Amino acid sequence: MSLVTTAVVVLTAVPAQATIRQQTGARRHAPAAACALPGQTGWTDEGHDTDRVQFRRAAGTVRAAMLFVDFPDAPATESTATDAAQLTPGADWLREASYGRVRLDITPVHRWLRMPQDSTTYGFDRGISFEQHELYVRQAVAAADPHVDFGQYDVVYVVATKAAPAIKFSPTYIYDRNAAGIVADGRRVKWAVTFGQDMWRWGFKVLNHETGHIFGLPDLYAFTGDTHGYVGGWDLMGLISGPSPRFFAWHSWKLGWIDDSQVACLDAKGQRTVQLSPVERQGGTKLAVVRTGPTTAYVAESRRAEGLDSTACSSGVLIYKVDSAAPTGSGPLRVLDATPGSTPGAGCAPLDDAAYQPAQSFTDATAGVRIDVVSSTGGADIVRVRRT
Repeated sequence: MSLVTTAVVVLTAVPAQATIRQQTGARRHAPAAACALPGQTGWTDEGHDTDRVQFRRAAGTVRAAMLFVDFPDAPATESTATDAAQLTPGADWLREASYGRVRLDITPVHRWLRMPQDSTTYGFDRGISFEQHELYVRQAVAAADPHVDFGQYDVVYVVATKAAPAIKFSPTYIYDRNAAGIVADGRRVKWAVTFGQDMWRWGFKVLNHETGHIFGLPDLYAFTGDTHGYVGGWDLMGLISGPSPRFFAWHSWKLGWIDDSQVACLDAKGQRTVQLSPVERQGGTKLAVVRTGPTTAYVAESRRAEGLDSTACSSGVLIYKVDSAAPTGSGPLRVLDATPGSTPGAGCAPLDDAAYQPAQSFTDATAGVRIDVVSSTGGADIVRVRRT
């Protein structure tokens, strides 16, 4: 789908651009690629150079087999249809979040598959080892193999019965391409999510969060300290049940759902005034990026309480800092709060009311960055970004 860019641009003079201005009458704008940051962690991070051998490309049809497993010590008492209904709405959510660029085609295999071990023997706890997790996926695939042609699928979802409290949470399996791994029907099982008890707390958006890891996105919540002190309830890679769960524009750009033509980049000293279209709507310029270093940048995007963000606690311009050298769980993306110290409204938490309004500004004097919200309408926010 072709997306339309709408940007109004003003630039200050810088000596290095004098020749260009004489020829064109205005400073030439940096291409979006000049603001794309390289990943530095070798894993899920905010870099744009995601390894698409290690992680699945977030485009087109993603075919997923959904398996349902129970255990000798925890036989299922519910129907597979009940469990599927808890998760499969995630396909529609992902289609809207990706502006129609991803179609998650889930095929539930409606039968209970008995695992060979008791549920308590798999070590499902935070910190479960890769080997333990791979064993679990391997056994689920083996149990399903007589009934499923795995050669047809990109992803495997393994859903544990609600009767197995020992399967506590829902980690993502990313294959080790230097090992033999799991092969079924002549196809390597590269990516899987194993759903546990937390699916009954988070609902279908846990599927979207974990699938985000398959696409190469990091966790935005903190592994230590204040769990949701980095991004609050913005983006479900942070708080899955947050009031504004739609992916940040940075993530949508990284995944290819936002085109380079929808990115306004400032990678050197200067100024740009940019009209931002809300992330919740198709089309228009979606983010203004001020690059501040080899792996760092500030980003401004427009958010509205509509669509997937209908329960948002604030609307306006969201400003955040990105660091592609920061590992998952250590704050690779951090939201700046327009109203620090304020008391959030009912059902909202700190940072959920972080959006900036007209006449408000953010300044990082050390980096020489200033972002001003110039004006706002129902359909757009205009920001001025500067780097000195």
